[in-house]
Amino acid sequence: MARSVRLLFAAAGMSAAAVPALAQSDAPMQRVEITGSSIKRATAETASPVTVVNSDELLRSGKATVAEYLQTLTVDGAGSLPTSFGSGFAAGSTAISLRGLGATSTLVLLNGRRMAPFARADDGQKSFTDLSTVPMQIVERIEILKDGASSLYGADAIAGVVNIILKKDFTGLTVRGETGWSRYDDAKQNKASITYGQGDLDEDKYNWVVNAEYSQSDELKASERAGRDWIGHGDIRPWGYGLPTQYAAGYISNGAASPSPTGSLLNPATGQYVSLPGCAQFSNSVQGDPRGGCVWHQDQFRSMQPQIESLNLYTRGTWQINPNLQAFTELGYSERKTSFTMTPGSTSSTIVFPGANGGPNQLINYGSTILMNAAHPQNPYGQDVRLRYSMWDVGPSVRNAKNAFNRFVIGLKGTNAGWDWETGFTRSESKLDLAWTNMVNMNVLKDALSNPASQYFPYYIGTEASKNSPALYDALRRTATSHSTTRLTTVDFKASRELPVALPGGNIGLAIGGEHREEKLSNPSLSGSENGSINSSYTAAFGDSKVSAVYMEALLPVWKTVEVTGAVRYDHYENFNSTTPKLGIKWTPLKTFALRGTYTEGFRAPSAAENSTLSQAVGSASAQDPVRCPTVNGVPTARPGASQGDCSISISSIKVGNPNLQPEESKGYSLGMVWDPFEGTSLSIDAFKIKRENEINPVSYAEAALSPTAVRNDNNLRDANGNVIQNSGTLLVVEGAYRNSSFTTVEGVDVDIKQRLRLGDYGRATLGLTWTHIRKFLRAESATLQYEFAGTHGNCDTSNCMGTPKNKVNVTASWDVGAWNFSATANWRDSMKNIRYEGAPCASQFANGTVAPGNCELASFTTVDLSTRFNVSKNFTLFASVSNLFDRVAPLDPLTYGGMSFNPLDNSGAVGRYFKFGAQYKFF
Repeated sequence: MARSVRLLFAAAGMSAAAVPALAQSDAPMQRVEITGSSIKRATAETASPVTVVNSDELLRSGKATVAEYLQTLTVDGAGSLPTSFGSGFAAGSTAISLRGLGATSTLVLLNGRRMAPFARADDGQKSFTDLSTVPMQIVERIEILKDGASSLYGADAIAGVVNIILKKDFTGLTVRGETGWSRYDDAKQNKASITYGQGDLDEDKYNWVVNAEYSQSDELKASERAGRDWIGHGDIRPWGYGLPTQYAAGYISNGAASPSPTGSLLNPATGQYVSLPGCAQFSNSVQGDPRGGCVWHQDQFRSMQPQIESLNLYTRGTWQINPNLQAFTELGYSERKTSFTMTPGSTSSTIVFPGANGGPNQLINYGSTILMNAAHPQNPYGQDVRLRYSMWDVGPSVRNAKNAFNRFVIGLKGTNAGWDWETGFTRSESKLDLAWTNMVNMNVLKDALSNPASQYFPYYIGTEASKNSPALYDALRRTATSHSTTRLTTVDFKASRELPVALPGGNIGLAIGGEHREEKLSNPSLSGSENGSINSSYTAAFGDSKVSAVYMEALLPVWKTVEVTGAVRYDHYENFNSTTPKLGIKWTPLKTFALRGTYTEGFRAPSAAENSTLSQAVGSASAQDPVRCPTVNGVPTARPGASQGDCSISISSIKVGNPNLQPEESKGYSLGMVWDPFEGTSLSIDAFKIKRENEINPVSYAEAALSPTAVRNDNNLRDANGNVIQNSGTLLVVEGAYRNSSFTTVEGVDVDIKQRLRLGDYGRATLGLTWTHIRKFLRAESATLQYEFAGTHGNCDTSNCMGTPKNKVNVTASWDVGAWNFSATANWRDSMKNIRYEGAPCASQFANGTVAPGNCELASFTTVDLSTRFNVSKNFTLFASVSNLFDRVAPLDPLTYGGMSFNPLDNSGAVGRYFKFGAQYKFF
């Protein structure tokens, strides 16, 4: 950490020295309250590093939502949830993951207060705040605290805090509209908003503001990028890869087969699957399976981005009752509908669901229990046989999600006896309705294929599916639904003042506060999954929690140039207590230079999805099967009888709640400097280290794949003598309860440089550079089992498997001249090794067995965005933007499951050059 600080101090110093000196303003700053502190102060720079994004920066970025903008920042990392991740547990939501520690370790506030979490946990486990509920047009600023703040805010602030602050004192009427489209004339977006405010607090003693925002985005199919190199292609054989890649299906391997639209039957005489005819009628993929399968790829069906329709309503009223007392209320409502198309179901799903009365899990491998009866007209073998069939005739499943979020706040704030105080009551609720169409009724399917006495028999498959009756399809198709809710109720109080106790640097500042929160979660599983009757496993969470807390913060100006801050918070939960301190020091030997550092402790309480015996989740991710594909001489090598697909196979993992969980705990350190070396130049460098211990995790996929309890198919391998190797079939399911096990250490450095230029008649300009370097990202399951993720494609146990680049950089330039503003942003992410963790073998191979992509490295990626604004008059403004100006194509990524053949970090390189145009008019 010290070495990184020295290197970056030197580099940043040279960068700043190259910038010309300009005049600096001496205007005094007002006393402000910054996220991470409850004490108002005269300077916005505290001991803690805070990034402030104003509304102008947000709106001119060209991004459609608050989440999209935040996910371009260098501090965002693995575990964030983009809109495009429609196949995940929490599809329809968005989230940010500071430092790559996950959305659960990033606390999101709205106007300084918590919101109810999204009503479905990510990965079935991770509770988080959905940023989609925040209206973008009325954002005043966003403050991002980049170190821990559990000492003030309690749980979840391990990696930092994102505080979104909406406008509170607005007058006039403003309407705004914009539209966007890609260079392919698709992926269209439209947005309109209206904001009205009246009343001056000083003169009228009240202010009321209301905002309404509507937006709509078209679905983007993966197939609509068929001409954009590998983007949207499930079939990546043209770029050197083999047949069994993650978005390929329908092929036949030794004793196994992937479901196909024609259907494949197991020949009892040979033990090998044989494809039924008619593949050309269905698949548009190039064939080439040496065993005669019907190869197809998921891009024939899947969305790249969902269809979205959203409405945000927000209003705030403020009343100045007397000079020392103010009342306020906030009311917000958000409704967001998303629709994401997946692939059709199959006859060979492996389903998990709880036993009767909460008994042991039941597992049904429909691939071995649903047989094509000997009497079926399409069965030529004269006996019951297994089949592998992708039910294209039933149709693709569409995942519809409707999230309705509401929030109500009422409070008072005032000044009495030297104290500035505020108290409030908050109630917020998230309601999520899921409707997954064209799910398969597995009981009807079994009868239709296996039971000649059934009214549904025979179910014709493949080329003969036209013989089936509408009544059969009505019985086969299910729309699986669920209704989930989360509810948060909070009462809070805080007060601050300067004490009449003077130190050499000034009076002591003190803040005290407390709150009581109650959370309730009800997340039932999809209908039909509770008994295994549909082709989806059981995932549900139920529970509630209550917490009471008090905290205190002190600001000690021990000398004119030295400021010490300290805070401590005590949280009482039903099953445990937590005390979290924080200490910060800032030394300002010069008006233009300061050193700062913090030490903080944090925690994350187990969520209802993790610690309730009623909670369970079944997810999937890719893993190397150590039985069928061991590592030989550093290369994953399929054993005889297995296939290369076993080297990166998608498996299911059952994760079960554990009531004995303890909270995660963390310790964080930051050390940095703030320097204005020349007039118009500002520079900050902050090194950070966060160690999160006692982490709540299921058994990792890599570890679980080694367990003898892993569930496998019965297509066992044979040794050189032809003897069956027991428990060596295709890996299907692993299982494990949540546990307190590992620790994670993240170390790195943030650099932020800004240069303001005054150009006389040519206006003014601002140049900026933000750089985040991750030096270390170590996850340790034990003293001997450790994973280093920095610079690799891991951690693939978290959402998306997007990887952990060591460096991310944003370079910005903004020029104001006359009525015009021109802005440009370059976004760069570092290359990553295509390995799951440091020291692991390459995660992907080309068809010839060499490592893939080239040198087993995912190339770096850079995009440039431009925007402009023209003030036609005082009230009328036109604006436009171009994202991915040079139309860069995202590098091919064969490992991630967050985007088809491209990394979610590079989404703009998948969509292509994107244009936006809009206008804003302020009537008064």
